[in-house]
Amino acid sequence: MLSSCLEPGRFKDYGPNGLQVEGREQIRHVVCGVTASLALIDAAIAAKADALVVHHGLFWRGQDGRVTGWMKQRLSRLLAHEINLFAYHLPLDAHPELGNNAQLAAQLGWMADGRFGDQELGFIGAAPAGQQRLDQLSAALQQRLGRATVSAAGDGRPLRRIAWCSGGAQGYFEAAIAAGADVFVTGEISEPQAHYAAETGVAFIAAGHHATERYGVQALGRYLADHLGVSQQFIDIENPA
Repeated sequence: MLSSCLEPGRFKDYGPNGLQVEGREQIRHVVCGVTASLALIDAAIAAKADALVVHHGLFWRGQDGRVTGWMKQRLSRLLAHEINLFAYHLPLDAHPELGNNAQLAAQLGWMADGRFGDQELGFIGAAPAGQQRLDQLSAALQQRLGRATVSAAGDGRPLRRIAWCSGGAQGYFEAAIAAGADVFVTGEISEPQAHYAAETGVAFIAAGHHATERYGVQALGRYLADHLGVSQQFIDIENPA
């Protein structure tokens, strides 16, 4: 069901999407979370989960493949308790209804009317009333996400068009500028983006990698409960990034 909904085969991703660790065959209770950290795995064990569904799984391109240290700890817990681990990265960012970008927009009252960037992961739309100045938009993000934002101001223009892409999508800033954005919202900022904002006049807001990616997996959990009749819960492991 998850594969047919999220269509992972459409994406060139940084790691495998779908079932990453096989557990027990019968799944009655699902725990959802952002990252398959040891803290989340232990919380899933305490919640008597049969499956753990996350955005950030265990396996990524470039790892050396040895099961030692933190990887051994995470895998040993999952295997000992027969918990299935499902991970969906870019497919969960991009889904038009359940995805991180769609669900972030729902939290802030944004409506996308276009897509941009590599694999069309970025969303863009008109800025709603009350979020058309940088201070207003930053305040709305901080209030809703519960964390401070980092901004590069641009030239102070009215924010008529908002572009956004959750997580570590600071590399999409140039594509957002080309798409006609007045401001780009993502999770993180790197050194070059402050210069691009100053030189192009387009504002940039970093609202937190974890904070901007909490909502897609919650929507996915509700989808599973509605369609499969399983019980589900979201467990948020605090992360300052």
